[in-house]
Amino acid sequence: MHDSIAALVEQEGWRAEGDAARVHYDGGGDRFAVEFYANAERVLYWTVPSAESDATAATAAPVPREQVPDPLRRRIREDLDAAGVDPDVERREV
Repeated sequence: MHDSIAALVEQEGWRAEGDAARVHYDGGGDRFAVEFYANAERVLYWTVPSAESDATAATAAPVPREQVPDPLRRRIREDLDAAGVDPDVERREV
C-alpha cells in the first residue's frame, strides 16, 4: 500500500481500495464519492445515488470540479495535507 493511501485512511471516513483511497460525503442533499489515486496523484469526484433513489435509474457519475461544493473541496485538501500529500493535487485536472 502506498504511504499516501495509508496516511489518508487515518483521516475520518477514508478507506483504502488498492492504489486508491475513497471517502463518501453527504451534505446539502448531495452525495459524493471522492477518490484519490496515488499513482496518478489525482482526485476524482463522483455523484452517488441516494438509497431512496431508483437503483435502476440512478448510477454514479463523474462530477466536474467546478460543480463540487467548496466546503467539500476544502475538506479534501485538508485531509490530503494532513496525510502528507500536496493539497494542490486536489486541483489537478484529469
